[in-house]
Amino acid sequence: MFLRLTLLRPLPLGRVFLHYLPGLLLTGVISLFAVQVGSWPSVSGLGLSALTLAILTGIVVGNSIYKPVQRHCHLGVLFSKQRLLRLGIIFYGFRLTFQQISYFGTTGVVIDELTLSSTFLLACWLGRRVFGLDEDTSMLIGAGSSICGAAAVLATEPVLKASGEKVAVAVATVVIFGTAAIFIYPALFHLNQHFGWLPFTPLTFGIYTGSTMHEVAQVVAASHAISPDAENAAVIAKMIRVMLLAPFLLLLSAWLRRSRTVETGSTSAAISFPWFAVWFIGVAGLNSFHLFTPHLLASINLLDTWLLTMAMAALGLTTHMTDLRRAGVRPLLLALLLFIWLIAGGAMINLGIHQLFS
Repeated sequence: MFLRLTLLRPLPLGRVFLHYLPGLLLTGVISLFAVQVGSWPSVSGLGLSALTLAILTGIVVGNSIYKPVQRHCHLGVLFSKQRLLRLGIIFYGFRLTFQQISYFGTTGVVIDELTLSSTFLLACWLGRRVFGLDEDTSMLIGAGSSICGAAAVLATEPVLKASGEKVAVAVATVVIFGTAAIFIYPALFHLNQHFGWLPFTPLTFGIYTGSTMHEVAQVVAASHAISPDAENAAVIAKMIRVMLLAPFLLLLSAWLRRSRTVETGSTSAAISFPWFAVWFIGVAGLNSFHLFTPHLLASINLLDTWLLTMAMAALGLTTHMTDLRRAGVRPLLLALLLFIWLIAGGAMINLGIHQLFS
């Protein structure tokens, strides 16, 4: 009886911390490497963010030297992948304000909403009906393509409760096609300027870039190669799209809760409510009052980058190359079709909405 009570007694805080420390240190070291390398002009100019570098480094380490120390680092790595991720998404709200939405008004919001919803629904349909992928993989790839790349994939994972290899596959598609877009979009702009195919100005092409490219860093890199006006418009359009992540997660959670409860006939399979998305909106709303100095916001954003980078490092550490190979080419084909839709369909959406509201 005494032994049973002893086993049930909670561990001292110091011992609990020591259980998490090795994994936190490992993800922290990988994050330090990713942040430092990501700050090099030659790397940042390619649109390779710290998040992208962290998962790539994590995959390399996870499939080599990590295995012998995995049992010592597992708890800390899992904490980084789950808890630090949610905190990082909440802090991401400090990068946004509601004033950014008002800058482009109804036009920017409608363009982003149509681009997001059409891309995600297309991903769900193509993934299940055409490529025979499971629901989680289709939705994760759709979220990454339609909202904000790797951050959207990571934010969607707790709602779906998807496995690590599915998340890694979705992130890989963002890295591949998002990086390709960095070079494709400026080339399309200059070709369009020369031949006059579509009535795009640098400003409207910037909105088009921000509403269709995957990650913020990739948007900055591509639009910077066009013009300052295009870059400013692209970043604001992208920030509006990022802000749609929270309502997207809430709607997805409600839909999954209803559909999966109907399938099982009970509420036991109901999806957990993504409260971190609500906090994300609240933080963005607080930031809209401009209560914080630029220096403090820069510090908060640096901390947020660390949190998200540690989460990506943890995801990489728990990703096995055998799982990626097992996924095959179907996820890449799905992401490719979504990429084509974002370029062609996104252009039609942008021009149509500009024409409607002009």
